[in-house]
Amino acid sequence: MLIIPVLDLLDGVVVRGVAGQRESYRPVESVIVPSADPLDVAFAFRDTFGLNTLYVADLDAILRGEPSYEIYRTLAAEGFRLLIDSGLRSAADAEASLAAGATQVIAGLETWPLLSSLEMLVRSVGADRVVFSLDLNAGVPVRTFFDLLSPEPLDIGAAVLEAGVRDMIVLDLAAVGVGQGVSTLPLCRELADFAPRSNLITGGGVRSSADIQVIAAQNLHGVLIASALHTGAVTADELANLDGTDGYGA
Repeated sequence: MLIIPVLDLLDGVVVRGVAGQRESYRPVESVIVPSADPLDVAFAFRDTFGLNTLYVADLDAILRGEPSYEIYRTLAAEGFRLLIDSGLRSAADAEASLAAGATQVIAGLETWPLLSSLEMLVRSVGADRVVFSLDLNAGVPVRTFFDLLSPEPLDIGAAVLEAGVRDMIVLDLAAVGVGQGVSTLPLCRELADFAPRSNLITGGGVRSSADIQVIAAQNLHGVLIASALHTGAVTADELANLDGTDGYGA
């Protein structure tokens, strides 16, 4: 299972995400790095934990349509493998992020408009370069596709997998940064039963290495983590001693 640290970008710096309340996000304060500069934080994840795959949530792009392409290029040039959510709304947006250094682009439920166009995106850039993010808030999808009637998380996830997506993030924003545990595992199990060959990643609420071990036991593809690394709740030694985890990935 991949351990994937998160860079939440806002106004060009890394911020601490808490419960999806973006108006209150502030530059990250971390025990592993004294800076909120994206490259400094990325290097700290790699140097401290040996983690080279990053999830980049570009809030400037998601909220204002202003992607931080130069930051993507800088991170990619330093050898980081990047899963980037740049608020995709079209295939052209995806192509631009890929050209700027994304290893995979994330089509988030929050911004991607149509199930039918998601299927076209997969055909256009390849299933290996697309990740869908099933964005929840306290267990409820933040929205649904304009061309899908069901508001149920399992129905949305199943429809996405049927559209040809292989990699999916199941993320509950309400759990991010609040230290109350990961709430998405039952939904992940249902999606895994529906599509056993899918690569499922979850996140939001990791408190300790014990939480990571529980997630690894579910045979998921990866877990997103940020706050627990910045606060020291999860240490490099603990990550190194976990069974079934890998910081680098394929």
